[in-house]
Amino acid sequence: VFLDRDGTINVEREFLHRPAEFEFIPAAPQAIRLLNDAGFLVIVVTNQSGVAKGYYDESAISRLHRHLDAELARFGAAIDGYYFCPHHPEYGTGSHGKSCACRKPQAGMLLKAANDFSLDLASSYLIGDKLADVEAGLNAGCRPILVRTGYGAAESAKLPADIPVYDDLLTAVRAIIDETG
Repeated sequence: VFLDRDGTINVEREFLHRPAEFEFIPAAPQAIRLLNDAGFLVIVVTNQSGVAKGYYDESAISRLHRHLDAELARFGAAIDGYYFCPHHPEYGTGSHGKSCACRKPQAGMLLKAANDFSLDLASSYLIGDKLADVEAGLNAGCRPILVRTGYGAAESAKLPADIPVYDDLLTAVRAIIDETG
């Protein structure tokens, strides 16, 4: 199961990169643990345009992900892999200011993870709070799910009727487990 980070796992904060500002969306750690316990690999795929805009560097993302790992460990949960896109085609600077194949809605991060972990994308899910997440899942051949946390409540009106929408990560995970169980 691929998970968007901001607005799906943690409370949406613009350009989040400081561990002190990190806050889980309620029940997100429990949802990730359910996925772990059910035998799913859990992989985070996140656009991080703050790198492209020069607000923080890639090491700040690594620090935040280490913090996320430590916080999840308190719940007996774990992320198996992290993939992020540091690019932005319009607002980036230097080598990060470009169009790329990894920025969602493109499928690059999912394709790389699928290669790294030998995943069957047709049997995979992507859960996120934005239309770009849904589109990335579709572009990769995954089954996308939108959650109403983060930007999801507003974004749900833009979705085709056949895309499942759930209130939060926990209800989405329960639906996946019920479907595959």
